[in-house]
Amino acid sequence: MSLKSCSISLRILVIVASTRPGRLAPAIAEWFTDATRSDADRADARFELADLDEIALPLLDEPEHPSGGVYRHEHTRKWSRQVAAADAFVIVTPEYNYGMPAVLKNALDFLYEEWAWKPVAFISYGNTSAGTRSVEMAKQVVCALRMMPIGATMSMRIKDSINNGRVRAGVELDNAARRVLAELTRVARAMRPLRVIDNDSETSRPVTALSIAAASEDDLGELLVLQRCCWVQEALANDTLDLAPFRETLADVRAWSDSWQVWCARRNGRVIGAVRARTNGPAWEIGRLMVAPDQAGQGLGSWLLAYAERHAPADATEFALFTGQRSQNNIRLYQRAGYTLQPTPVNDSSDISVHLTKPMHQDVERKSRDATVIAD
Repeated sequence: MSLKSCSISLRILVIVASTRPGRLAPAIAEWFTDATRSDADRADARFELADLDEIALPLLDEPEHPSGGVYRHEHTRKWSRQVAAADAFVIVTPEYNYGMPAVLKNALDFLYEEWAWKPVAFISYGNTSAGTRSVEMAKQVVCALRMMPIGATMSMRIKDSINNGRVRAGVELDNAARRVLAELTRVARAMRPLRVIDNDSETSRPVTALSIAAASEDDLGELLVLQRCCWVQEALANDTLDLAPFRETLADVRAWSDSWQVWCARRNGRVIGAVRARTNGPAWEIGRLMVAPDQAGQGLGSWLLAYAERHAPADATEFALFTGQRSQNNIRLYQRAGYTLQPTPVNDSSDISVHLTKPMHQDVERKSRDATVIAD
């Protein structure tokens, strides 16, 4: 979901939107990816399968609006990471009673920003209408999520296209699938510059060509390298190399990214900054605020801090963070943002970090939650 250079492979998420026993959607999804594999390789695109039966999301159970991006449950965070990492979607859907399956509507409703500014193709199947009414209903929803339904679609009548649970592969069907993929990849590359998830205008960002998005699996390697570069100054200021960012492996970063919300800032395709946050009791805890050394001094740190603050849940009462005891530049940045130093907790035996907090005020700018997205 972050802004990427055109040299980076496209990730196409193929969503199997049926969960009923005996469903045909998995076979159709398999046929589509097999029929277009060579074209995908030439387009530098790769497929990932999202079977909603295996993902098994419950009925929407998040207390916060999806437009806020604050998720309490791991099943939501996992779904968020998978969707955020995709550049485009292919939805394989049947038609139930003139409409789309409830499991598809539910999966769409769980998220908001992760879908935005990405193209979506539909492959529908059914009897008389070949699933076209399901697609018409789904298009209303995906457009509300700022997705772009492409013109190329496939509608398959079961009697004509399916035999013994398998697609009757042939030149005509295969060519139709290739046309869908060709248009999908073309639109996906054209829409990449639009894929930012904050509501700030371009002029409010501290530098040009800057975007910010939830970290995906593809970002973790860059994140690992970035934090090692950024913590060199911390090590020098605090006269120690015994700092977690130096010890961590890629597996460690992947592990903590599962329990924190993590955002990466990109400029012209490169990760130049990051921040993470999570709920810790009544506090919205912010950490691993980092800016690439060659990008420092431009206000990126303050911008990232404010961005993380805007994602705090409504029931948080304060912001909290830690930094090195001798990290005077960091401490000054946080104090300018309204944080105050706190006594070291009794159960904290560390002598190299300090604790800072800021009360949560009702007038703190929050990420816009559009009541038209989901109205209870």
